[in-house]
Amino acid sequence: MADVVTIRETLESDWPILFENQRDPVSSAMAGVPAREWDAFIAHQRKISADETGLRQTILYNGQIAGDLVSFLHDGRREVGYRIGQEYWGKGIATRALALFLDVERRRPLYGWVLAQNIGSQRILAKCGFTIIGEEHEDGDHGIVYMLSGPPDSTI
Repeated sequence: MADVVTIRETLESDWPILFENQRDPVSSAMAGVPAREWDAFIAHQRKISADETGLRQTILYNGQIAGDLVSFLHDGRREVGYRIGQEYWGKGIATRALALFLDVERRRPLYGWVLAQNIGSQRILAKCGFTIIGEEHEDGDHGIVYMLSGPPDSTI
């Protein structure tokens, strides 16, 4: 098995690895999302799991947990987010996983908000068909807003 990327429903047993991914200071800085301590992380995972409007998937690379993807409502628009462990960066895994996720998450439009300095994530969104629609400042951070429109299901 070489270079196989798959996604599946996120399980509670995935949480320890996903916790470590979000604790990585470089990853947190790139995402513009501060790391959570264990109890806050678990509370957030439970909140995400209980949100029936969201969708959450775990990314597997050669059968190993590499990261996760999520879609959620934020200020009235459906957004996508993803994170993979730093050891998986630069291999095309996030791009391939997001492309798979877009076959599962069929609601459109779908937005992505990326820090202006996060060129890697901007490339991922562009490769998956998202286009730049503007810039926004959120919590003092300068972000680029991307959108994927039109079918598959064209509803938030």
